[in-house]
Amino acid sequence: MIVGGGPAGLAAAIAARAKGLRVTVVDSRIPPIDKACGEGLLPEAVAALGKLGVDLCNASATRFSGIRFSDEHSSASARFPRGTALGLRRTALHKLLLDRATSSGIDFAWGARVFAFDRAAAQVNGKWIGFRWLIGADGQQSSVRRFANLGRDLRGPTRFGFRRHYAIAPWSDFVEVHWGDRCQMVVTPTGAQEICVSVFTSDLHQRIDDALREFPAVARHLGGAQAVSSQAGAVTSLGRARAVTRGAVALVGDASGTVDGIAGQGLSLAFQQAHALGEALGCGDLAHYASAHRRIMRNATRMTRLLLLMNSSAVIRRKALRLFAIHPSVFSRLMSIHAGEAPGGALGPAQIVGLGWRVLCS
Repeated sequence: MIVGGGPAGLAAAIAARAKGLRVTVVDSRIPPIDKACGEGLLPEAVAALGKLGVDLCNASATRFSGIRFSDEHSSASARFPRGTALGLRRTALHKLLLDRATSSGIDFAWGARVFAFDRAAAQVNGKWIGFRWLIGADGQQSSVRRFANLGRDLRGPTRFGFRRHYAIAPWSDFVEVHWGDRCQMVVTPTGAQEICVSVFTSDLHQRIDDALREFPAVARHLGGAQAVSSQAGAVTSLGRARAVTRGAVALVGDASGTVDGIAGQGLSLAFQQAHALGEALGCGDLAHYASAHRRIMRNATRMTRLLLLMNSSAVIRRKALRLFAIHPSVFSRLMSIHAGEAPGGALGPAQIVGLGWRVLCS
């Protein structure tokens, strides 16, 4: 049984079904399920979806070629050396995953609430349903994590993300990350005539219209473009469960750990975790998943800490962006590791120290 029918839960269900397991997905919501996010799929995420059999060829997705970091003084761009990166609305992605899960023979209980658990069954809408494995894909406030007493440790500040779509042709084939003193604004192409604007901030009261005053270049590009979605928000943070498995219980996606939204890796991590979980369930040993999960999260956690450090200090941010602008190969290498495209790429302690020294000396 999988509790949670968002992208992480559906991906885990597809991976488990591919190993011959019977799978039931339970969720209190009704599809299509939306969530405020930047809506960019890095090459690792696109590749992982392909392995799950999710066909993106006919999706209403828009390719982007790389990432650009900018502030009022400096700008640095890096193209992905290989693979495909896509901007795609979260609801469209959920439908693709749901179609794939349905065709795989997965059972669903939508609009169903889980009231209690024991070691071999869950109470769903008042009825006890047995399980061999219980998978928590139910987000940051996971009830499965609480049941298994796996806890959650915050490793960084809690921030807030807000997202809105605009009817305007993308003005760049990059995902643009604009750095300001109080927040970051991310612009992602999500269609031939649509972009997604996201803001990440520590200020609960700051919204996209407020942030646009801090980023006049983005405001000029938007001009009088019409908003085509309501503003949606979510909490974002760097944190992880104290463990991702216990007995017959495993956690996947945000239930198992999160990276701040500025990293743009949440979906990529969830899909990689789903593959690893499917393999572990197939051989009946969740220890393999726990080990794989640590490996999957390692680079993303280190990268997120670097980005949050840039967010916390205007001096470090300006020095880092100036370094990236003067030495684009440094930025390209960092983004290749970030996107999972650097051969044998790993952001190890030595690289972090070396990068930090170069930033301080720039």
